[in-house]
Amino acid sequence: MVGVDTPEGVDGRLTLRDGRVLAYHEWGVPDGIPVLRLQGTPGSRFSRYPKPEVWERLGVRVIMADRPGYGASTRMPGRGVASVADDLIELLDHLGIDRFPVIGGSGGGPHVLALAARHPQRVSAATVVVGAAPLTDEDIPHLIGLNAESYRRIRDGGWDGVHPLLVEVREKILVDPLAGFREALRDAPPEDQAVMDDPAWQETLRQSVTEALRPGAEGWSDEAIALFEWDIAPEDVAVHIVWWHSRHDANVPIRAARRVVDRLPSVDFRLWEGGHLETFHREEELLRDLLAR
Repeated sequence: MVGVDTPEGVDGRLTLRDGRVLAYHEWGVPDGIPVLRLQGTPGSRFSRYPKPEVWERLGVRVIMADRPGYGASTRMPGRGVASVADDLIELLDHLGIDRFPVIGGSGGGPHVLALAARHPQRVSAATVVVGAAPLTDEDIPHLIGLNAESYRRIRDGGWDGVHPLLVEVREKILVDPLAGFREALRDAPPEDQAVMDDPAWQETLRQSVTEALRPGAEGWSDEAIALFEWDIAPEDVAVHIVWWHSRHDANVPIRAARRVVDRLPSVDFRLWEGGHLETFHREEELLRDLLAR
């Protein structure tokens, strides 16, 4: 394991038992309360909250990791969400962290559930925020265009169907991350458009997605397949889940989220107004709630 101090924390690499490399980053207070934070899709270990003074004020040590195929983590073709949970436990073992609170947004949400299903004894509290959920054809009218097209391509052609689409989107994002992201979310609700106008959000986005997509679109495509059909069952989640969702979310329609929530053995479902990016306004609220549990 290699960890390098940077002005923004520790940037590390861990060689996993199977020989793959997992890249991670530690933010916030070095000796603070450890919090595992799982970013959305596509995202990287640099998908931090744009105003880290919140983390410093709360005294938390935020740990984030590139999932396989993103950033500096080795790709794992055919992976699901369960294997990522196992990778994260291996990372936390090496960091000497036994029990931990975990929070995951959007595409990170199912990975929170995987941790809570496979390693419940390690999870002290778990929060899902606008979590991704398996979709159906009836959800298509409620989706932004990119997610609707991704769903159709996976449904009809699997990995080979969605990969060319994400290659094209990746190329646009890398040329101009903000413009590429805006195009991908051009039909998102006004609340999300307003978040995308924030300079701090824009700066973090550039760093996050540039690193996430640097190796190619393969990791993104692998994750799209993993999120389409989970390799865990919500019924197997053995930790109480607090799930926050937005009423006007067009990335993950509330109807899809409710289908998962209704299957969780123990859950508190909390609803906001706003869109998929509502979490930008809620970081301190979310972390205070997580730490209190």
